[in-house]
Amino acid sequence: MGLRTDYLREVKAFQPSPPYAANAGKAFLVGGALCALAQWLADWYGGTFAASALEAHLWASIVMAGLAIGLTAVGKYDDISQFAGAGATMLLTGLANALASAAIEHRSEGWMAGVGGQMLKAGGAAIIYGVIAAYVLGLFWP
Repeated sequence: MGLRTDYLREVKAFQPSPPYAANAGKAFLVGGALCALAQWLADWYGGTFAASALEAHLWASIVMAGLAIGLTAVGKYDDISQFAGAGATMLLTGLANALASAAIEHRSEGWMAGVGGQMLKAGGAAIIYGVIAAYVLGLFWP
């Protein structure tokens, strides 16, 4: 056996096993709670302001993104993400958090190179793939 194989075997002996079931459960619960909150907001906007379904969902999305940006600004969204994992990072709130945290972190570099450039680095892939997916789906949607 080689030195690399021996080293990997020794490291594996002392490495704790990650709690996959607990992490999946936390991600499911927090992600589900965020989605349920967004759906409740959409229903509330639709009922309270007699908005159409599209308008209600747009307003709910704006509020959820604003909530994520606000929690990022006060430093609490990272705590939620650390606890929930993918449950808090795979939604619109995760994209808003990524963009806001990049803007906050690089604001000292100026508006163009710092805030604008770093926000596009952080969320550029999600935005580009979202636009491409929307275009492709739009080609085949009846």
